[in-house]
Amino acid sequence: MATDPTLRTLVHPVPYHSQWASPELVPAIIAGTVPAAEDPRWPEYGAKSPEEYAWWSWRLCGMACLRMALAYWRRPVPTAMALATACLDAGAYVRHEDGLHGLVYAPFATYVERHLGLLAESRPELPREELPALIGADRLVLLSVHPAIRDADPEPPHRGGHLVLAVGVTPDHVVIHNPSGFPGRSQEFAHVDWRTLDRVYAGRGVVLGLREEEQ
Repeated sequence: MATDPTLRTLVHPVPYHSQWASPELVPAIIAGTVPAAEDPRWPEYGAKSPEEYAWWSWRLCGMACLRMALAYWRRPVPTAMALATACLDAGAYVRHEDGLHGLVYAPFATYVERHLGLLAESRPELPREELPALIGADRLVLLSVHPAIRDADPEPPHRGGHLVLAVGVTPDHVVIHNPSGFPGRSQEFAHVDWRTLDRVYAGRGVVLGLREEEQ
């Protein structure tokens, strides 16, 4: 599906959240020229200190995607740290000596359904050919991609490892909000052509939506 002229363009007006408190600082933080702990907006994250913020901010792409979905469906939007703590308790994140394991999709989906009032489906196998129908059914989709999706690296070393939120489709593109994207280039409503997606997409994700009685 390099190009499908039968697809109609549909982009949901989803608010954007970066995985860092200051979206404009993302290029400098990723480049290492500005340490995340120096982000002046770190208290907005719900962290107790700049150091706690810096550790978590590199790991919470999934919480950024969840916050976007909650905002889109006009639900309360907790801080990234509040959601991360809840996901730790739910088993969707697992702390270990070397860092953090997760996002673990099945317990994450269970947490979202039980506590946040959205539909959530863990999809360990999610062919990207299903994305147009899902978007057309007013779903938003967390996609596991390589972080190189932000700059269209033609040869990423592997697929997956980072989460973005699919918010739309066109005949030629999937439209995403990328929590670690660059402002004005790959951050919000970024159009990623289907061939580029094939290079970075791990074929799994989580589908979010409203309960049937709310649609």
